[in-house]
Amino acid sequence: MAPSGSGLSAATPVTRDHIDVVQINGLIDPIEADFLRRSTSAAAAGGAVALVVQLSSGGGVVSQRRIDTLTSAIAAAPVPVAIWVGPNGSRAHGAAYAIWRAAPLRGVAPGTRIGRAPSPDPLAGRSIPAPEALATGVATISAPTLGDFVVSLDGQSVGGRILHTAEVVRTNGQPRRQPTVDTRFKKVGLLQQLLHTAASPSVAYLLLVIGLLLVALEFFTAGVGIAAFCGVGCLMLASYGLGVLPFRAYALVLIGVGVFGFCVDLQAGVPRVWTGLGSVALIVGTLRLYNGVHLSPLAVVAGVVGTALFMVAGMPAMVRARFSTPTVGRQSMIGETGVALAGIAPEGVVQVRGAPWRARTNRATPITEGDRVRVIAIDGLLLEVEPETGGAREVHS
Repeated sequence: MAPSGSGLSAATPVTRDHIDVVQINGLIDPIEADFLRRSTSAAAAGGAVALVVQLSSGGGVVSQRRIDTLTSAIAAAPVPVAIWVGPNGSRAHGAAYAIWRAAPLRGVAPGTRIGRAPSPDPLAGRSIPAPEALATGVATISAPTLGDFVVSLDGQSVGGRILHTAEVVRTNGQPRRQPTVDTRFKKVGLLQQLLHTAASPSVAYLLLVIGLLLVALEFFTAGVGIAAFCGVGCLMLASYGLGVLPFRAYALVLIGVGVFGFCVDLQAGVPRVWTGLGSVALIVGTLRLYNGVHLSPLAVVAGVVGTALFMVAGMPAMVRARFSTPTVGRQSMIGETGVALAGIAPEGVVQVRGAPWRARTNRATPITEGDRVRVIAIDGLLLEVEPETGGAREVHS
């Protein structure tokens, strides 16, 4: 330890300025809209010098009033808001474009597109690439990566405030700019992320189909409830997603009718008319489910083809495995005893070796439920039985 009065003092850590970064992907839904609005206030409260938004969205599923409120909050934010459409291949259409235009600092990656705005915007109904956006002055910054965009903010003026986000350094004798601010990424909570994912058109549709199929599986296999529990969970998430998305009610009914049609023929044991009707209903319901947003082709194929394969091939196999009775060595069952699970007059069901079997009595005398029986012959999968007491074997013994 240094002696008192030696003149040594602890070094004071130098704190750097920081920027908040949030990522907005997919359709702008209530969760994303509220998160972005809160982020503008949180950036100021946390001492950030700017809020940077990485945007990639094909539109929104919130009301125009909410979009107007959000764009007003961005324009009047206490810290500068800079929105970058990226990375390459991203887009900002519809509501996302309106949010992007509201920011005082707007950037694009080279391979992005913007537009499809509502009237009377000059880009109403059309989309333009990044070079055209820069040439017309709609976008002000071109940056291939988020890091380049942060560096490009250096020297930009917003409301009389000049941003300082980079400095020039020399590397191998060549000047380059490097950021002088820390980057702090902000994300929504886990539950909000789950709900936002469920509000994706393809995810909501697949959750709906999977939920219906799992409930059907539980019904036909009479399991311990795991399939039903998972199915109800999928249906709950799908309900939230459909509640956010613009869906057609009749298309939703058709999807339910489609799964029901497959179930009817599954109960019958052979794919027939109902399988065809169910397929048509499922296809029409899938293609017409949404109004204004679209399913991905992969989701359409997975939903329709996957349902057909599961109901026509997968489910029958699982049902047979669940309820099948042993067939190997069944001739050895002659002479075995069991109990009648239902009245046999002349046919019914008996339990032999712990498994249910179809059975018929070889005598005119009916056998009532609960009576003990003895197997005297086997015809395919049908057992011929007689009462355990008073039967032919006992009489002739």
